[in-house]
Amino acid sequence: MSEATAHDYLWFDEHFPALAEAYCVTLVRGPAPDALLTRLGATELRRMTGVDDLSESAYEVWDTHDGDGLFAGVTAVGEWALMIEPNGYLGISDEFLVPLSCGTTAVSHFRNVNAVDHFNWYEDGERRLHFEPLFAYSRDGSDPDGSLDTMRAAGFDLSEDDERSYDLHTEAAFALAERLTGVRLTRELLDASEFVCGVVPLPTP
Repeated sequence: MSEATAHDYLWFDEHFPALAEAYCVTLVRGPAPDALLTRLGATELRRMTGVDDLSESAYEVWDTHDGDGLFAGVTAVGEWALMIEPNGYLGISDEFLVPLSCGTTAVSHFRNVNAVDHFNWYEDGERRLHFEPLFAYSRDGSDPDGSLDTMRAAGFDLSEDDERSYDLHTEAAFALAERLTGVRLTRELLDASEFVCGVVPLPTP
């Protein structure tokens, strides 16, 4: 089992400051990158290297599609598909995450420019754990308290008092995802990986 802690991910904010402001990271066990994007209904498929190029494309897509489509890049890391969304939220939407997790495991975490954040762990279409990393003491899901020791070890302060620590909650989300999946993300991996990318149309209200 991984023993990752928040301190193992200090590089994320330092090396990818733009992505750190607004991102969604999703890990799904099993599907190839192309297959995952197909399941999401993605169009305009292309290949890109490194998350810096993904970030630039994501904002171009937002402007071009006027918010009706979200850009995502997917790469394979062992038996897992890693989906990176700069300024996206597919990985925390039940509409997308429930079907992606059917018959497998999906773990995702998200933060936007307003510091709203979410962490999800799904097994076979069921949400086992959900919480906001800033407020990790408040959790829901089918087993919200089954991973408390793992959350603490990753770096979350689960106390409810006013003096609890808010430090490194984003980094702790990365560490918890690693502990649940065994997938360690590094800046070298994010810089050098080839991503299959596409635009996922959003449902019409």
